[in-house]
Parts: sequence; C-alpha cells; structure tokens
Amino acid sequence: MNEFKLIDGRAVAEKAYAELREEIAALKAQGITPGLAVVLVGDDPASRAYVRSKDKMCRELRLHSVKLELPADTTQAELLGRVEELNRDPTIHGILVQSPPPQQIDESAIVRALDPGKDVDGFHPVNRAKLEPGDPTGFVPCTPLGCLRLLKESGVAVSGAHVVVLGRSMIVGKPLALLLMQKGNDATVTVVHSRTRRLAEISRSADVVIAAIGQPGFVRAEHVRDGAVVIDVGINRVDDATAPRGYRLVGDVAFEEVAPKTAAITPVPGGVG
Repeated sequence: MNEFKLIDGRAVAEKAYAELREEIAALKAQGITPGLAVVLVGDDPASRAYVRSKDKMCRELRLHSVKLELPADTTQAELLGRVEELNRDPTIHGILVQSPPPQQIDESAIVRALDPGKDVDGFHPVNRAKLEPGDPTGFVPCTPLGCLRLLKESGVAVSGAHVVVLGRSMIVGKPLALLLMQKGNDATVTVVHSRTRRLAEISRSADVVIAAIGQPGFVRAEHVRDGAVVIDVGINRVDDATAPRGYRLVGDVAFEEVAPKTAAITPVPGGVG
C-alpha cells in the first residue's frame, strides 16, 4: 500500500488569489478596476449557488461585480439583448453566462454572441480556435487551467508523462487535452469516455489520471496503477438520507478505494477548489 499525498486545491487557490490581488492593485493604480458580469437565467439551486460564490469572490478581491439574475421565462432575444449591453459596457471586462440555461435558450447562440475578448469561460469559437495552437491572447476554460496548475503546484512532472483524461466535454476534457499537449507542458494524452473499449486497461497505463466523466465513483481501483496521480474534477450530487440536506456531494473517483494506490490525489468532491 502506497503512502499517498493529498493535493490541496484550497491552498493552491489561495496562492492564486494572492497573485490576483497584486495584479488587481497594479491595474487600479492605473485607474482600471476589472469588472466581471455573471448572468443567471432561472432559479436552479446549484446555479444560484455558483453565481453567489462568484459574486462573493469578486467582492473579496475588490473587483467591480455585476450579478444579473433573470427570470426563468426570459426569451432568447431578451438574453441576447442583455449580453449585447454587457459587450458594450466599458466597465465590464469579463462576462459569464451561467450554464445550463432554461430549455428555451439556445446556449451555443448565447456563447457566440459574447465578445470573445470578454468571454472569460473560453467557450467562444474564437477562443477555442486560439487554444489549439496555444495562442496566449485567448481565454482558456478555467477548470482545465486549474487542473494544470494543481499538477504543477504539487510538483507533478507532466512533461513526457502519459495522462489519461476521462471525459470529452468542451468544458473540461477536450480543452484539457489540448492544454496538456502544448509545448512547455509536453504530456502524452489519451482521452477516453463512457463508450471507450478496454477503458480500465487504458487508464491503468497512465502516470496521471484526470476524471471528468460526470459519474459518481466511476474511477475505481482497477482504473489506476500503483503510484499514479489522480485529479478528480467531478462534483456529483447523490441522495443520502443520513445527510442533513438529504444528499451529499461526491466526485468521479471512489476515493477510499483508489487513494491507497496513488502517489497523489485530490480529495472529493472536485479537485480544483
């Protein structure tokens, strides 16, 4: 049984916040206060919680924060109008439209309507196109960037390593694979998903396993070789009658089963803080 190390996402996040405070102070000295607008359509509890946390962190960092909470019956045209207002607002430098929106909203159309220079989620086609060649002028999706920082801050050498990414979403899996393969990171990357044949065999060959498949406890001992590093991106809600809220949050990794085999692992739920 290996002695594993927990990767502390909160400690890495606090270091990032300290760096941000210095950058924000430097911008304010030039008369610039960075502004972030977060747009929420509807009343999904999880989305509301995410928006509150983003707004709170903006205020703690002393950014200009705008939180737009729109009713669930907001039309596509109305939302596009609000996005265009934010695109034109010189006090707003970044825009986040909380996902998922209600069914009447075409999310891809909303993403395309964003000014690419304000699309801090990195979902606009222009920013996606810049990610592939490693163009630093584009925005990179935050969770993949957070995974990469967790690895580097934890002293995990990704250069030359075989990294298996479980999940192929445009939010995590695909952009993360591109990031890891870029020159300077130089990982050898395999992307697998729920339809992959011999998935466990492939993931067992990895030096680093990053789970972003969206299935609670999917990664088990048979998916991980001894001494591998595991990053758990998943945040899944499962019913639990013994929990105060009737549910608990778990990751994509069966932590108690997998951790003893690893050299380093993120705790659950989620790994990027």
